Amino acid sequence: MDQTRLTLYGLPHSLYTARVRAYLRKQGIAYVEVPPTDARFADVIVPAIGRGIIPVIEMPGGRIIQDSVDIIDHFETAGAAKWSAYPADPAVRALAHLFELYAVVGLTRHAMHYRWSYLEHQDAFLTRAFAVGGDEARAQATMGRMQSYLPMLGVNADTIPAIEQSFHQLLEGLEAHFARHPYLLGNQPSVGDYALFGPLYGHMGRDPVPLAIMQARAPRVFRWTERMHAPDLDLVEFGDRTGGFAGAGKLLNTLGPLLDQIGEEILPDLRDRLAFLRNYVADGKAEPGMPVTAKPHQRIIGEVETQFRGIPYRGGVQPYVFFLWQRLIDAAAVAPEAGGIFAKHGLAGLIECELPIRVERRDHIEVWG
Repeated sequence: MDQTRLTLYGLPHSLYTARVRAYLRKQGIAYVEVPPTDARFADVIVPAIGRGIIPVIEMPGGRIIQDSVDIIDHFETAGAAKWSAYPADPAVRALAHLFELYAVVGLTRHAMHYRWSYLEHQDAFLTRAFAVGGDEARAQATMGRMQSYLPMLGVNADTIPAIEQSFHQLLEGLEAHFARHPYLLGNQPSVGDYALFGPLYGHMGRDPVPLAIMQARAPRVFRWTERMHAPDLDLVEFGDRTGGFAGAGKLLNTLGPLLDQIGEEILPDLRDRLAFLRNYVADGKAEPGMPVTAKPHQRIIGEVETQFRGIPYRGGVQPYVFFLWQRLIDAAAVAPEAGGIFAKHGLAGLIECELPIRVERRDHIEVWG
């Protein structure tokens, strides 16, 4: 390990690594990126965090931090950010957390669909990406495992047309917004930008099929992916080249259609998952201090009948979603203006509710709080 620089364990095609890499570059934090096939990852990192997962950072002093939220928050708390990812305005900060939640609840489905449903059109590209160190047999095994997650994410013959319609609508909304603003919430990236960047770059801004769609239909969105990777704010097309977040009123003229889409797509799903969680807690399956799953590598606690854009499917319930949802609820609770904004766009149900138990991050894993 390089004792003078931070080590990022990640991969170019990893959705969550993309978030962290962009943040480190934007803040001017020196790092060296190594793949999880590195011997130190197996010998030191996996025993420390209890599972093989990326991204992970190892500080020069040996401290290990896993999960993109924890990594960003570490540097924010330490005062290491040149451009903070958290807006000071409470209402704008709540919007940042909304996009953070949507990136996982909504866009993980899109990212996985476009990567694996079109495998025959991009097999060579993905095989080379996954064959770290030239091990194509291992790549095929990993790729097969990833494809097996599609049904649990709600990707099937019935939902695929709706997923693609959603992607096109999202690109249209973002294209209009980025004509006015370089980032989601003004002149610097927020946690919402870093969260969206994961799927919109790590999968859909690199893999040949969705990349071609983005470049053809939404060149400003593609430009935003370039801007997110730049080591500065990269505001060359905009007259105001200083950093800073805009006020909610200025943003909502172009964010409004995006907020409407988010409400339509994730509220029904989250209501069903919340009902599942309430029953789960009532049955005594979640106690404060307990890990959310029996083994750290397990990501779901059950399945639920739900829907995406009115199309039913059976999906997995991830406790991590409740962790992100609680961050949004907490942010909105101290933002009086957020209530009106969220209600106007059909999002009030996201903040006018109480989760029956918290999910917290401790020692690299989620636990019931």
